[in-house]
Amino acid sequence: QPQLVESGGGLVQPGGSLRLSCRAAGFPLSLDHYAFAWFRQVPRKGREGVSGMGVTDSSAWYGESVKGRFTISRDNNGVYLQMNDLKSEDTAVYYCAITQGWRFRDPPDFDYWGQGTQVTVSS
Repeated sequence: QPQLVESGGGLVQPGGSLRLSCRAAGFPLSLDHYAFAWFRQVPRKGREGVSGMGVTDSSAWYGESVKGRFTISRDNNGVYLQMNDLKSEDTAVYYCAITQGWRFRDPPDFDYWGQGTQVTVSS
């Protein structure tokens, strides 16, 4: 059964860093056939795109609010999100998602989602 499992969330002070991990398992093809993305969500709002990456580093995209602070990466096990200089407005549940399609920017583009990991930025 395909699944994505996020980890690495937690409580951090403003200006701090966290690294989220999303391990993918059970997919029929090797992970280099898939694109990944991170989204985040706060109560009463839709999911916001944070970052995504296809099979090449040059395909990476970032949401405007995280550019220059977050970095996405991937390997044969899954996808990662290095988050630096965290701000209170980064507080959200973070989800990773995966797709075999050529579009990897908006939530409907994705086929599978993880369960989410909470990130709280507070002093």
